[in-house]
Amino acid sequence: MTEPASAASRQKTGRTKSDATSEGLQHEVFESELEGLPAELRWREWMMRVEAVIFASAEPVGREVLARVVGKDCSLDLLIDDLREELRSRPYELVSVAGGWQHRTRSRYGAAIRASKAPTRGAAALLSEFEAMVLMSVAYSQPVTRGELSKIFGREVSRDTIASLRGAGFIASGPRSPTPGAPYTYVTTKHFLSAFGLETLRDLPDIEALEDAGLLSRQAVQEEPL
Repeated sequence: MTEPASAASRQKTGRTKSDATSEGLQHEVFESELEGLPAELRWREWMMRVEAVIFASAEPVGREVLARVVGKDCSLDLLIDDLREELRSRPYELVSVAGGWQHRTRSRYGAAIRASKAPTRGAAALLSEFEAMVLMSVAYSQPVTRGELSKIFGREVSRDTIASLRGAGFIASGPRSPTPGAPYTYVTTKHFLSAFGLETLRDLPDIEALEDAGLLSRQAVQEEPL
């Protein structure tokens, strides 16, 4: 009967069973082309892989990421179309946001989810009315400095407000402003696009249309007590 290797002998060889397993996983070859499968089964497997990656990701998944798990000749657009068709009868769907794809619950089930009080994934942070207005101003005016935001509202936009929006992941530092003192500017993030269901900033609603619809009143924000 062979005795297990001692700690001293393992130190001499410099290898353990866990080391060998780790190396094996690192050298595992992922087969993306699936050339050994019939075309129909290959397409089905690519669909399942793409859906699994999107489902597992906390953020929208871009084309370059999905391309790693399918064949080089696979049309991701056609594959996504097939996935969307397959999910047509489900309470969730694949949507195009922030330059990628993400699973989203269909809006008509929002009331049921809110009534359940179940914790949800990726819920947007709750913002005060003023924070929401500042965020919207950053989105429309970026890159914009804190001083420029204060001029827009006719009152100081505090560092605490900026910190709150940064902490929620909605804004980040942009390039330095060419104005005296070279203050930091602020820009929105991909998380902002994802949280508000936008694919790009071009999907932002027209600001004049918001004012005409009564959904935006800069005067009301200026008169809001500090």
